[in-house]
Amino acid sequence: MASPDERFMRLALRAALRGVGRTCPNPAVGAVVAKDGVVVATGHHARAGLPHAEAVALRRAGGRARGSTLYVTLEPCCHVGRTGPCTEAILEAGIAEVVYAAGDPSPHCGGKGECRLLDAGIPVRSGVCREEARRLAAPFFKRVERGLPFVTAKWAMTLDGKTATKNGDSRWISSEPALALAHRLRRRAGAVLVGIGTALADDPLLTCRLPGCLQPLRVIADRDARIPPNSRLVSTAAVSPVLVAHAPGAPPAKVQALREKGVRTVEVRPGGGGIDIEDLFRRLAGGIPGLDPVDHVLLEGGGELAASAFAAGLVDRVVAIVAPKILTGRGSRTPAGGENPEALSGAFPLRFGPIRRLGPDLCVEAWGNAQGPLATETTLRPAR
Repeated sequence: MASPDERFMRLALRAALRGVGRTCPNPAVGAVVAKDGVVVATGHHARAGLPHAEAVALRRAGGRARGSTLYVTLEPCCHVGRTGPCTEAILEAGIAEVVYAAGDPSPHCGGKGECRLLDAGIPVRSGVCREEARRLAAPFFKRVERGLPFVTAKWAMTLDGKTATKNGDSRWISSEPALALAHRLRRRAGAVLVGIGTALADDPLLTCRLPGCLQPLRVIADRDARIPPNSRLVSTAAVSPVLVAHAPGAPPAKVQALREKGVRTVEVRPGGGGIDIEDLFRRLAGGIPGLDPVDHVLLEGGGELAASAFAAGLVDRVVAIVAPKILTGRGSRTPAGGENPEALSGAFPLRFGPIRRLGPDLCVEAWGNAQGPLATETTLRPAR
């Protein structure tokens, strides 16, 4: 039987899920106002620039907030950004106690929010459902603490580990339910990244086709700026942003032609797979001029690009769709390319996560750097 603190905090975590993929550079945060064992109001941070979760919950609670306990998934802020400090809203509402799950590592916070509340005589407790809160906001924590985005590598493959034929034909290895999952993953990501090989072979759009979602930044790792001006990505750059990451030696005329089409470009160091993927990730996390910072990258295509990300130790999670098909073929493509290792000790270790059915396919999840699965509706069932 969960304690009241755990029950209310898990309700706050479930509220926070509603903002996942929409709040960067802020984290997804949820809040619950409770009194005498009863929920008074809930709130979540819906989008950067809109009120924080605490402010939303307090506004909904109104006068009932006085003498209540506020449960929030992240330490309340005490600085002025796009919105006012949550600590002042808490004090004005007459909250009697604050319980938060995880501390905010941001330079402008880092314990200052808790100190402000304590100085004002408000009891504060922390650490309730801390690990769940960190998993829910794992992309935010990685970007703030390490200057890198959370990286999910996703692919669809046959049972014998092939992602495409020798000629690059991959439509469609997986089923409709698996394709629907791809759009749910895009909804949670700030950017979708493919290599130029995938962009040329598939001419993808890389948009999220779910209603009401914010479109992720579409990124192409394209060392020589080869993406054609008439490709679907370039043709839709004015509607949904596209970024081409190229090396210093890319032809200036090609780069300029892309810019004239509305494509953003960024020069990164050359490296494995054509560009230095860590350099690209750090630039995305730091905020490329004219673009918001990115805290979650969905790596969707390019065996060489995937191999570079694994080699650099940058992959946090793998989502592999396995279709009940055998393709065969020595030249058929695989999820990760790169150099041939000399021994099995060169393999990149992962830990299996959930395995579930998606229509006729299997969805296999594994963790790299991540300490556990990202929080979802399933993992955050209400405590009983």
